[in-house]
Amino acid sequence: KKVILVTGGSGLVGNGIQKIINGDQREDEEWIFLSSKDANLLIKEETFAVFEKYKPTHVIHLAALVGGLYAIMGKNCEFFRKNMKMNDNIMEASHKTKVKKLVSCLSSSIFPHKTSYPIDETMVHDGPPHPSFFGYGYAKRMVDVLNKAYNEEYGCLFTSVLPCNIFGPHDNFNPLQSQVIPGLISKAYEAKKNGTAFEIWGTGAAQRQFIYSLDLAKLFIWAVRSYQEIEPIIFASDLEDEVSIKDVAMMILEAFEFKGEVKFLTDKGDGPLKKTASNAKLRTYLPQFQFTPTREAVRETVEWYVKNYDSARK
Repeated sequence: KKVILVTGGSGLVGNGIQKIINGDQREDEEWIFLSSKDANLLIKEETFAVFEKYKPTHVIHLAALVGGLYAIMGKNCEFFRKNMKMNDNIMEASHKTKVKKLVSCLSSSIFPHKTSYPIDETMVHDGPPHPSFFGYGYAKRMVDVLNKAYNEEYGCLFTSVLPCNIFGPHDNFNPLQSQVIPGLISKAYEAKKNGTAFEIWGTGAAQRQFIYSLDLAKLFIWAVRSYQEIEPIIFASDLEDEVSIKDVAMMILEAFEFKGEVKFLTDKGDGPLKKTASNAKLRTYLPQFQFTPTREAVRETVEWYVKNYDSARK
Protein backbone atom coordinates (compact mmCIF):
# COMPACT_ATOMS: atom_id res chain seq x y z
CA LYS A 1 0.00 0.00 0.00
CA LYS A 2 1.22 3.51 -0.85
CA VAL A 3 1.46 5.98 2.03
CA ILE A 4 1.55 9.46 0.50
CA LEU A 5 2.70 12.22 2.85
CA VAL A 6 1.91 15.81 1.88
CA THR A 7 3.89 18.57 3.61
CA GLY A 8 2.15 21.93 3.70
CA GLY A 9 -1.06 19.92 3.65
CA SER A 10 -3.20 22.65 5.20
CA GLY A 11 -2.19 25.32 2.69
CA LEU A 12 -3.50 26.41 -0.69
CA VAL A 13 -2.37 23.40 -2.77
CA GLY A 14 -2.65 20.88 0.09
CA ASN A 15 -6.32 21.74 0.55
CA GLY A 16 -6.81 21.43 -3.19
CA ILE A 17 -5.28 17.93 -3.19
CA GLN A 18 -7.47 16.91 -0.24
CA LYS A 19 -10.59 18.02 -2.11
CA ILE A 20 -9.66 16.17 -5.32
CA ILE A 21 -8.59 13.01 -3.45
CA ASN A 22 -11.94 12.91 -1.64
CA GLY A 23 -13.46 12.19 -5.06
CA ASP A 24 -10.58 10.07 -6.39
CA GLN A 25 -9.55 7.87 -3.46
CA ARG A 26 -7.82 4.63 -4.45
CA GLU A 27 -7.83 1.54 -2.26
CA ASP A 28 -4.05 1.10 -2.44
CA GLU A 29 -3.36 4.70 -1.25
CA GLU A 30 -3.35 6.27 2.19
CA TRP A 31 -3.00 10.06 2.14
CA ILE A 32 -1.58 12.01 5.11
CA PHE A 33 -1.71 15.82 5.12
CA LEU A 34 0.76 17.49 7.46
CA SER A 35 0.45 21.01 8.82
CA SER A 36 2.92 23.05 10.84
CA LYS A 37 1.19 21.69 13.97
CA ASP A 38 2.52 18.19 13.17
CA ALA A 39 6.19 19.15 12.84
CA ASN A 40 8.48 22.12 12.38
CA LEU A 41 10.22 21.05 9.18
CA LEU A 42 13.05 23.53 9.83
CA ILE A 43 14.14 21.24 12.67
CA LYS A 44 15.83 18.04 11.49
CA GLU A 45 14.77 15.92 14.49
CA GLU A 46 11.10 16.86 14.12
CA THR A 47 11.20 16.14 10.39
CA PHE A 48 12.73 12.69 10.90
CA ALA A 49 10.26 11.96 13.73
CA VAL A 50 7.24 12.62 11.50
CA PHE A 51 8.72 10.40 8.76
CA GLU A 52 9.27 7.62 11.32
CA LYS A 53 5.70 8.03 12.58
CA TYR A 54 3.94 7.76 9.20
CA LYS A 55 6.54 5.77 7.21
CA PRO A 56 5.62 7.30 3.84
CA THR A 57 6.37 5.53 0.58
CA HIS A 58 5.73 8.73 -1.41
CA VAL A 59 6.06 12.41 -0.49
CA ILE A 60 4.63 15.58 -2.01
CA HIS A 61 6.66 18.47 -0.57
CA LEU A 62 4.63 21.69 -0.65
CA ALA A 63 5.78 23.37 2.57
CA ALA A 64 7.94 26.47 2.14
CA LEU A 65 8.55 29.92 3.51
CA VAL A 66 6.70 31.89 0.84
CA GLY A 67 5.37 35.34 0.06
CA GLY A 68 4.55 37.70 -2.75
CA LEU A 69 7.00 40.17 -4.27
CA TYR A 70 6.64 42.73 -1.48
CA ALA A 71 6.92 40.14 1.31
CA ILE A 72 10.17 38.71 -0.05
CA MET A 73 11.97 41.93 -1.01
CA GLY A 74 14.72 42.74 1.48
CA LYS A 75 14.63 39.29 3.09
CA ASN A 76 16.73 37.28 0.65
CA CYS A 77 18.99 35.82 3.34
CA GLU A 78 16.08 34.62 5.51
CA PHE A 79 14.18 33.15 2.55
CA PHE A 80 17.30 31.40 1.25
CA ARG A 81 18.42 29.88 4.56
CA LYS A 82 15.03 28.72 5.82
CA ASN A 83 13.94 27.17 2.53
CA MET A 84 17.32 25.48 2.07
CA LYS A 85 17.13 24.06 5.60
CA MET A 86 13.58 22.75 5.16
CA ASN A 87 14.24 21.21 1.76
CA ASP A 88 17.43 19.56 2.98
CA ASN A 89 15.57 18.04 5.95
CA ILE A 90 12.80 16.65 3.72
CA MET A 91 15.23 15.22 1.17
CA GLU A 92 17.53 13.62 3.73
CA ALA A 93 14.56 12.13 5.62
CA SER A 94 13.15 10.80 2.33
CA HIS A 95 16.51 9.26 1.46
CA LYS A 96 17.15 7.72 4.90
CA THR A 97 13.63 6.24 5.19
CA LYS A 98 13.74 4.88 1.62
CA VAL A 99 10.85 6.91 0.21
CA LYS A 100 10.13 5.60 -3.30
CA LYS A 101 9.26 8.97 -4.81
CA LEU A 102 9.57 12.59 -3.66
CA VAL A 103 7.80 15.29 -5.67
CA SER A 104 8.78 18.82 -4.60
CA CYS A 105 7.05 22.05 -5.55
CA LEU A 106 9.25 24.69 -7.19
CA SER A 107 8.24 28.21 -8.20
CA SER A 108 8.41 30.47 -11.23
CA SER A 109 10.73 32.61 -9.05
CA ILE A 110 13.54 30.28 -10.09
CA PHE A 111 13.43 31.42 -13.73
CA PRO A 112 16.38 33.48 -14.99
CA HIS A 113 15.69 37.23 -14.87
CA LYS A 114 17.12 37.79 -18.36
CA THR A 115 15.96 35.11 -20.76
CA SER A 116 13.86 34.48 -23.82
CA TYR A 117 10.20 33.49 -23.61
CA PRO A 118 8.44 31.15 -23.39
CA ILE A 119 10.83 29.54 -20.92
CA ASP A 120 11.00 25.76 -20.57
CA GLU A 121 12.44 23.18 -18.17
CA THR A 122 15.87 23.16 -19.84
CA MET A 123 16.43 26.89 -19.19
CA VAL A 124 16.02 27.02 -15.40
CA HIS A 125 19.72 27.50 -14.63
CA ASP A 126 20.57 29.79 -17.58
CA GLY A 127 21.17 32.93 -15.48
CA PRO A 128 20.45 34.45 -12.05
CA PRO A 129 16.85 34.85 -10.84
CA HIS A 130 15.21 38.27 -10.56
CA PRO A 131 17.20 40.41 -8.08
CA SER A 132 14.06 41.18 -6.02
CA PHE A 133 13.77 37.59 -4.77
CA PHE A 134 17.08 35.90 -5.61
CA GLY A 135 17.32 34.21 -2.17
CA TYR A 136 14.03 32.37 -2.59
CA GLY A 137 14.75 31.70 -6.27
CA TYR A 138 18.15 30.11 -5.62
CA ALA A 139 16.84 28.05 -2.68
CA LYS A 140 14.13 26.58 -4.90
CA ARG A 141 16.64 25.96 -7.72
CA MET A 142 18.78 23.91 -5.34
CA VAL A 143 15.91 21.40 -5.08
CA ASP A 144 16.48 20.54 -8.74
CA VAL A 145 20.26 20.32 -8.14
CA LEU A 146 19.75 17.97 -5.17
CA ASN A 147 17.19 15.85 -7.03
CA LYS A 148 19.87 15.09 -9.63
CA ALA A 149 22.55 14.56 -6.96
CA TYR A 150 20.45 12.14 -4.89
CA ASN A 151 19.57 10.24 -8.02
CA GLU A 152 23.17 10.04 -9.24
CA GLU A 153 24.65 9.04 -5.87
CA TYR A 154 21.86 6.97 -4.31
CA GLY A 155 19.40 6.14 -7.13
CA CYS A 156 16.58 8.12 -5.48
CA LEU A 157 13.52 9.06 -7.55
CA PHE A 158 13.32 12.68 -6.41
CA THR A 159 11.69 15.08 -8.87
CA SER A 160 10.00 18.48 -8.94
CA VAL A 161 7.15 20.34 -10.56
CA LEU A 162 7.22 23.99 -11.51
CA PRO A 163 3.80 25.67 -11.32
CA CYS A 164 3.02 29.15 -12.57
CA ASN A 165 1.19 31.58 -10.22
CA ILE A 166 -1.20 29.55 -8.05
CA PHE A 167 -4.43 30.86 -6.54
CA GLY A 168 -7.66 29.49 -5.11
CA PRO A 169 -9.59 28.77 -1.89
CA HIS A 170 -7.52 28.52 1.35
CA ASP A 171 -4.88 30.92 0.01
CA ASN A 172 -3.15 33.56 2.16
CA PHE A 173 -5.14 36.75 1.52
CA ASN A 174 -2.92 39.13 3.52
CA PRO A 175 -2.01 41.84 0.96
CA LEU A 176 1.47 42.31 2.46
CA GLN A 177 2.33 38.58 2.33
CA SER A 178 0.22 37.18 -0.48
CA GLN A 179 0.61 36.52 -4.16
CA VAL A 180 -1.13 38.83 -6.63
CA ILE A 181 -4.67 37.38 -6.95
CA PRO A 182 -5.44 36.80 -3.24
CA GLY A 183 -3.93 40.21 -2.41
CA LEU A 184 -6.20 41.91 -4.96
CA ILE A 185 -9.23 39.93 -3.73
CA SER A 186 -8.59 41.13 -0.17
CA LYS A 187 -8.19 44.74 -1.33
CA ALA A 188 -11.37 44.56 -3.43
CA TYR A 189 -13.35 43.15 -0.50
CA GLU A 190 -12.20 45.96 1.81
CA ALA A 191 -12.70 48.68 -0.84
CA LYS A 192 -16.27 47.55 -1.49
CA LYS A 193 -17.05 47.21 2.24
CA ASN A 194 -15.57 50.62 3.13
CA GLY A 195 -16.57 52.53 0.00
CA THR A 196 -12.93 53.38 -0.74
CA ALA A 197 -10.81 53.28 -3.90
CA PHE A 198 -9.45 49.94 -5.14
CA GLU A 199 -5.66 50.27 -5.41
CA ILE A 200 -3.47 48.20 -7.76
CA TRP A 201 0.27 48.34 -7.05
CA GLY A 202 2.19 49.06 -10.25
CA THR A 203 0.89 49.76 -13.73
CA GLY A 204 -0.99 46.49 -14.14
CA ALA A 205 0.95 45.82 -17.35
CA ALA A 206 2.84 42.74 -16.11
CA GLN A 207 1.69 39.53 -17.82
CA ARG A 208 1.19 36.32 -15.84
CA GLN A 209 -0.01 32.76 -16.28
CA PHE A 210 -2.21 31.62 -13.43
CA ILE A 211 -3.18 28.12 -12.36
CA TYR A 212 -6.21 27.31 -10.21
CA SER A 213 -5.25 25.34 -7.10
CA LEU A 214 -7.74 22.56 -7.93
CA ASP A 215 -6.22 22.13 -11.41
CA LEU A 216 -2.74 22.03 -9.87
CA ALA A 217 -3.96 19.47 -7.32
CA LYS A 218 -5.01 17.11 -10.13
CA LEU A 219 -1.60 17.52 -11.76
CA PHE A 220 0.26 16.83 -8.50
CA ILE A 221 -1.75 13.64 -8.00
CA TRP A 222 -0.87 12.60 -11.55
CA ALA A 223 2.82 13.37 -10.89
CA VAL A 224 3.07 11.33 -7.70
CA ARG A 225 1.30 8.39 -9.39
CA SER A 226 2.79 8.51 -12.87
CA TYR A 227 5.64 10.98 -13.54
CA GLN A 228 8.95 9.08 -13.59
CA GLU A 229 11.53 11.69 -14.69
CA ILE A 230 14.06 13.40 -12.41
CA GLU A 231 13.94 16.50 -14.60
CA PRO A 232 11.34 19.08 -13.51
CA ILE A 233 8.06 19.56 -15.33
CA ILE A 234 6.27 22.89 -15.74
CA PHE A 235 2.61 22.97 -14.67
CA ALA A 236 1.28 26.08 -16.40
CA SER A 237 -1.81 27.03 -18.31
CA ASP A 238 -1.63 27.35 -22.09
CA LEU A 239 0.25 30.34 -23.56
CA GLU A 240 -2.94 31.96 -24.86
CA ASP A 241 -4.31 32.02 -21.26
CA GLU A 242 -1.68 34.53 -20.10
CA VAL A 243 -3.33 37.69 -18.71
CA SER A 244 -2.17 41.08 -17.46
CA ILE A 245 -2.44 42.05 -13.79
CA LYS A 246 -4.87 44.77 -14.90
CA ASP A 247 -7.09 42.18 -16.64
CA VAL A 248 -7.13 39.84 -13.65
CA ALA A 249 -7.91 42.79 -11.35
CA MET A 250 -10.91 43.61 -13.54
CA MET A 251 -12.08 39.97 -13.30
CA ILE A 252 -11.92 40.27 -9.51
CA LEU A 253 -13.87 43.56 -9.49
CA GLU A 254 -16.45 41.97 -11.80
CA ALA A 255 -16.86 39.04 -9.40
CA PHE A 256 -17.41 41.51 -6.51
CA GLU A 257 -19.70 43.73 -8.65
CA PHE A 258 -17.45 46.60 -7.56
CA LYS A 259 -18.48 50.00 -8.95
CA GLY A 260 -16.05 52.30 -7.12
CA GLU A 261 -12.86 54.12 -8.07
CA VAL A 262 -9.82 52.17 -9.35
CA LYS A 263 -6.31 53.58 -8.78
CA PHE A 264 -3.00 52.35 -10.20
CA LEU A 265 -0.11 53.17 -7.83
CA THR A 266 2.50 53.53 -10.54
CA ASP A 267 5.26 54.45 -8.06
CA LYS A 268 5.22 50.78 -6.95
CA GLY A 269 7.25 48.23 -8.93
CA ASP A 270 5.72 45.75 -11.36
CA GLY A 271 8.27 42.96 -10.82
CA PRO A 272 9.19 41.04 -13.99
CA LEU A 273 6.92 42.13 -16.86
CA LYS A 274 6.87 38.58 -18.22
CA LYS A 275 7.48 35.09 -16.84
CA THR A 276 5.84 33.10 -19.64
CA ALA A 277 6.42 29.36 -19.28
CA SER A 278 5.87 26.67 -21.89
CA ASN A 279 3.71 23.70 -20.91
CA ALA A 280 4.74 21.73 -24.04
CA LYS A 281 6.28 18.95 -21.92
CA LEU A 282 3.11 18.61 -19.83
CA ARG A 283 1.05 18.48 -23.03
CA THR A 284 3.10 15.52 -24.32
CA TYR A 285 1.99 13.60 -21.22
CA LEU A 286 -1.53 15.01 -20.80
CA PRO A 287 -2.69 16.48 -24.13
CA GLN A 288 -6.36 16.45 -23.10
CA PHE A 289 -5.99 18.11 -19.68
CA GLN A 290 -8.45 20.99 -19.33
CA PHE A 291 -7.56 24.03 -17.23
CA THR A 292 -10.33 25.97 -15.49
CA PRO A 293 -10.74 29.35 -17.27
CA THR A 294 -9.16 32.12 -15.15
CA ARG A 295 -12.38 34.16 -14.97
CA GLU A 296 -14.34 31.18 -13.66
CA ALA A 297 -11.63 30.24 -11.15
CA VAL A 298 -11.38 33.87 -9.95
CA ARG A 299 -15.15 33.96 -9.41
CA GLU A 300 -15.07 30.70 -7.40
CA THR A 301 -12.17 32.02 -5.28
CA VAL A 302 -13.95 35.32 -4.59
CA GLU A 303 -17.10 33.40 -3.59
CA TRP A 304 -15.04 31.20 -1.23
CA TYR A 305 -13.35 34.24 0.33
CA VAL A 306 -16.64 36.06 0.95
CA LYS A 307 -18.21 32.94 2.45
CA ASN A 308 -15.14 32.13 4.61
CA TYR A 309 -14.01 35.69 5.37
CA ASP A 310 -13.84 35.22 9.14
CA SER A 311 -11.64 32.11 8.99
CA ALA A 312 -9.53 32.91 5.89
CA ARG A 313 -5.80 33.64 6.33
CA LYS A 314 -5.40 37.41 6.02
